[in-house]
Amino acid sequence: MVSNATSKRSRAVVLLSGGMDSCVCAALAARDHQAAAVHVSYGQRTEQRERRSFESICDRLEIRDRLLVRNAALGAIGGSALTDPGIAVPESHAFGAGAPVSISAGVPVPVTYVPFRNAHFLAVAVSWAEVLGAEKVYIGAVEPDSSGYPDCRPEYYRAFNEVVKAGTKGGTIRVVTPLIAMHKAEIVTLGLELSAPFDLTWSCYQREDRACGVCDSCVLRLRAFREAGAEDPIPYAEAAARSS
Repeated sequence: MVSNATSKRSRAVVLLSGGMDSCVCAALAARDHQAAAVHVSYGQRTEQRERRSFESICDRLEIRDRLLVRNAALGAIGGSALTDPGIAVPESHAFGAGAPVSISAGVPVPVTYVPFRNAHFLAVAVSWAEVLGAEKVYIGAVEPDSSGYPDCRPEYYRAFNEVVKAGTKGGTIRVVTPLIAMHKAEIVTLGLELSAPFDLTWSCYQREDRACGVCDSCVLRLRAFREAGAEDPIPYAEAAARSS
């Protein structure tokens, strides 16, 4: 039974992939709102592992309202190493010196970018928010210390919010990006303060048993925990663990 205090809290929808950033966003949403979580599977290499993380994180954070959606379009479109088995996931060599990646710096967008993916995800989350009466949609987009994806930039979300305002019944739903200006180490620190369940998360682009430790996502994550002075609780392949 839902308590009166819980029922009076404002509602929010959080996009929860199962990764580190979305987990911290979910912890924020669950702290401040009656949260509902949505997970979109799109044929990515680690689809099953990410879904398990989603369910486990929701259980730990006591998020009961959950929506699982499968998007077949992104896999059919292809063009990304995450959805096309013919495109290899590259090992990361760009982050060893500690320099963050920014699309504005002229760095090519990596092959792990899924074309316009966040628009697909946000469309689902905003639609559900409209049905639930939620006025906020949380997404764990991050610009600093990222792979340079164009749909993780602040201007993208400013523009998307104009679309949401014009295209929903009340025009009051707002996409919020609480982590977008934070460095990864700061996100780790915030997550630890919130008791975010990092042990349940999964960030690796290509493996589901033990994180590879060499893809962009793993390297950024390992560096973030190291800079935050914390130990990453998920398992890594032995070679990657030795080199981290």
